[in-house]
This record gives sequence, structure tokens and C-alpha cells, in this order.
Amino acid sequence: HRVFKKTSSNGKFSIYLGKRDFVDDVDTVEPIDGVILVDPEYLKGRKMFVRLTCAFRYGRDDLDVIGLTFRKDLYVQTKQVAPAEPTSIQGPLTALQERLLHKLGVNAYPFTLQMVANLPCSVTLQPGPEDSGKPCGVDFEVKSFCAENLEEKISKSDSVQLVVRKVQFSALEPGPGPWAQTIRSFFLSSQPLQLQAWMDREVHYHGEAISVHVSINNYTNKVIRRIKIAVIQITDVVLYSLDKYTKTVFIREFTETVAANSSFSQTFAVTPLLAANRQKQGLALDGKLKHEDTNLASSTILRPGMNKELLGILVSYKVKVNLMVSYGGILGGLPASDVGVELPLILIHPKPPHGERAGEAPRNYYPVGLGLSSSQKRVASGLERWLRG
Repeated sequence: HRVFKKTSSNGKFSIYLGKRDFVDDVDTVEPIDGVILVDPEYLKGRKMFVRLTCAFRYGRDDLDVIGLTFRKDLYVQTKQVAPAEPTSIQGPLTALQERLLHKLGVNAYPFTLQMVANLPCSVTLQPGPEDSGKPCGVDFEVKSFCAENLEEKISKSDSVQLVVRKVQFSALEPGPGPWAQTIRSFFLSSQPLQLQAWMDREVHYHGEAISVHVSINNYTNKVIRRIKIAVIQITDVVLYSLDKYTKTVFIREFTETVAANSSFSQTFAVTPLLAANRQKQGLALDGKLKHEDTNLASSTILRPGMNKELLGILVSYKVKVNLMVSYGGILGGLPASDVGVELPLILIHPKPPHGERAGEAPRNYYPVGLGLSSSQKRVASGLERWLRG
């Protein structure tokens, strides 16, 4: 089992987590289980706390002025870990906690944090090339710190922060595929132009080709010169304003000609990828961990009765199919018309393979919390062997 470890700058205590991704299955969220190891001489009658914070950051740290920060905490949960409070109830230890406590000894303390269900998932707005500091978006942070009480100001050397992510996977039973139709009549044409578009299912996975079926009945005297298909990301920032960002994450023109008074039917494959959109400032991405790549933001799954403002950022997608229609013959030089339909699209992660724990790092996944240098990789592999032994 992979273990993420981070130690305070003064070397006096460390936090251990088994994973960094925690899965929201719409009704509940996986608990964050971990262990804190602390030097008893350093503790000296003080208390060790662990805190989970979900925050919406809507400005860079270097823009903070007159004590105002461009950050709003959406959710904060704090627990005293050491000494354990008499009134607190620690549930059954997880397998990870049992093994860590066995290895680390009496100065290790388990903790469990449970997110509430209605929090947003981790989202990052892609910064511009000249932006610095933490990007805008929604992030989750697990922080452990030592203090006499919660009102005390905590120095950086007395705390450790580890960013985690809240992610959603697709439902087991995807709904029916969306379907759309438009009928357009034109001057001097006795019959209309009919465009139909549909997908086999609304839910698609990141990186997967999306099959868009297009059927055209062209009963007019016009010629269809091109078929354009685009995937649009719509990001609603609902917390501090009503900003809406619309970004095209895939667009392609297919040079298919449909003559007057003829029919056409074809399936087109489109694949929206972050790799083709890395320069677009403000594009919504799934929350990013340090040194780790990510993907386009997953669609926001809304529960009935949810407070949208609490979510901070809402992400949705749609597929647009447009026909470029022009006159044939001697009228071919007239301006073309645009005929189109839109289909809703849900982009999300698939459920992990059977037998792999949801949110657990794959076997070839390197723990980002331990850095990327060769010496730190040796530490990571050594930590795994130590835990297994």
C-alpha cells in the first residue's frame, strides 16, 4: 500500500496518509484516515490538532491588500488528536492505521476526518502564463499543527499541510443518450432541412472518444459544405459573482458535402483533451496536486436541494453540431447559413477496476507528496518496504 508522508520543517512531527484522492459517490464521501507521529518532548503538554479545510480561492496571494484575502473557507473541521479528548469517539481503525501504529509505536496517533456530502469537488482554473502563486479554484487541505489552544497563532514550523482532492466517479447505470433535432425552412425551397444528432450515452470518461451520430435529410435546394462539431465547457463561478466562462475544448470541421435533395448519415469521433488546451486561461481543470498532471474538470453532479453557492464553481459540457449551408448553382456566392443543435455531455472519471480500492493510487503511481528527486524516490520505496515488512 502506498503511503504519503510529510514532516514539519522542524522535524518534530509527521503526517501519514494512505492516499490523496477521496471519492464522492454522491451520497457519501470516503473518510480521510491517517496517522500523526509526534516527538513527545516537543509536545510537552501541548495539543496536536488535525484540520480539514475546503476553500475557494478567487485571487492570487500576491494580490491580497489591506488584510483582505481572496479566499473563502467553505468548510472547516478540526479534531484534537493528541492527547485524545475523552469525549471523542475514534471508530474502528483502518488497516492502514493499524499497520502504521504497529510500525510507529506509542508516539503515533490515528485520526479520521469525515467530509460532509454537499461540498464541491476539487477544481482548478488554469492560470495564464504570467500568473504566479496558487491558482484560483476549490481545494482541500489537511493540516496538522501543535498548539496550546485553537486561538493560538500557528507558525509554519509548527504545522504541516498536505493537499488532498475530492473526486467523483461515474454512476453505475448511465442514463439514455441525448438526442436533438432541428428543422429549418429556407426561401425558395418547398421542403425543409432536417438535422438530427445523438449520442449513445450522456456520460463519457476523460480521454475517451465520444461518438456523435449525425443524420441529415436535405430536402432543400441548398448544399451543405461542412459539418462542424465542437465540445464546449461552461464554468459558472457562483460564489462571489455570477461569472460564466465558456471555453471551446474541442472543435473540428469535417468537409462532408451533402448535395441538395439528398440524405446523409455518419458517426464522428471527437475527443476533448487538456493537452490541446493548455494555453487557455480560466479553463476549469480537476484539482491538481503538486508535481502531478490533471485533466479537464469533471462535470459537476448536483444533488436535489443542494446550495449551488456552496459549490463555488459549477462545470458542465455540451456538444454542438453545426451545418454550414450555402446556395448551389448561380446563387453559390451568397452568404452561408448556420444550422445547429446542442447535446448535453457529462465528462467524469470511470469507477476503478474491480479489486482496486476507490481513490487508491495505482501500483505504478509515485507518491507526489514525497517529491520527484532520485533520493526522495528511494525514500518512497523504502517507506513502502518498511510498511509491508
